[in-house]
Amino acid sequence: MSDTDLDDFRTKVKAFLAEHAPKRQQKTDDDDETSFEATVADLPTQKAFQAALFDAGLAGITWPKPWGQGLTPEHQRVFNEEAAGYELPTSAYTIGLGMVIPTMIEFGTDEQRERYVHKALRGEEIWSQLFSEPGAGSDVASLQMRAERDGDEWILNGQKVWTTGAQLSDYGAVIARTNPENPKHRGITMFIVDFHAPGVEIRPIKQINGGSGFNEVFFTDVRVPDAWRIGETDDGWRCAIAMLMNERVAIGAGGGGGRGLSVRALSRLAEANGLKDDPVVRQGIADVYIGQTIMKFIGLRIRAAVTSGRAPGPEGSIAKLAGALLARKTSDLAIAIAGPRGQAWDDERDGRWAQLVLSTPASRIAGGTDEVQRNIIGERVLGLPKEPQVDRDIPFKQLKVGTQKSA
Repeated sequence: MSDTDLDDFRTKVKAFLAEHAPKRQQKTDDDDETSFEATVADLPTQKAFQAALFDAGLAGITWPKPWGQGLTPEHQRVFNEEAAGYELPTSAYTIGLGMVIPTMIEFGTDEQRERYVHKALRGEEIWSQLFSEPGAGSDVASLQMRAERDGDEWILNGQKVWTTGAQLSDYGAVIARTNPENPKHRGITMFIVDFHAPGVEIRPIKQINGGSGFNEVFFTDVRVPDAWRIGETDDGWRCAIAMLMNERVAIGAGGGGGRGLSVRALSRLAEANGLKDDPVVRQGIADVYIGQTIMKFIGLRIRAAVTSGRAPGPEGSIAKLAGALLARKTSDLAIAIAGPRGQAWDDERDGRWAQLVLSTPASRIAGGTDEVQRNIIGERVLGLPKEPQVDRDIPFKQLKVGTQKSA
């Protein structure tokens, strides 16, 4: 790859963004992490932008051909550099393109890839991920949603929770219990589900920050063709692990939707409160800047590894944990600088500091809690002993887990 190739690509990106994307306004440097529903309010605009991105050959830049462009991480870096000055309306596609579709490319059938991948990448269909249940959060393998075989179909019954963007989605990837006779990790299967199918009910969840980006999804005798099964029967845990890795990479590498609070915004807040020369505040802002810079390099490293053909590994957990800790540090610093006006305000713009504090804890849960990430890093990076798993070889139906009340 020559510098000329990258220069030509940069010129192409600049021309595309100038024509299709709104410039990022100076005032948005004060933005905190916006709510999910705020970023997807104008869905037609997002669909039109994603279609234009696809048609211009700028969607799936590092995805392997024939599904994406098959370009290098350097091309992705160039695109990111140019896109930093624009508001890209793509949040509705974060789950599908960051997590679900890459997993389908790896484990799906040729027919599934032909039917779904390009439509998703072009923005014609929106996807969600359905893993968590009321009794199966960090221990997802304890899920109790059932899928029972009926000829060439499966009948799904159960409940999922914390499903981001279900209210906007056309399809989802769901994992369900297909064999309770097997140990919990070996009796799960992944399926494609149509959110518009009979028996699917979506209920938004009101969050502490006032948003409703998460949902409960109920399945009552929902019929799914066996052709919609992703991977082998009872081998869905392997697919789920791949999707979780993709999720952590998407979050940790900066694909999680919404922007973190900028250093410029923190600096202006400190100046407005007469704290720009306070050494503790200055050090706090410097720490945030260092953390954000490190996160950028981690993201580049992860994308380079994925593009080289390596499946996402524990480095996704490192990035996810580092990002969650940085988000907490940033929100704590912002509310401390804001002082009383961050908790009781006349100007609605000052309410963003409280909004940031209320929204940040979700980053320490979504995609696996901080504790789960530390376990993964300890076991797979540092080589520490695994925690005891006394239930690993016991049939699931004999376990008292989650909301399962009797052995």
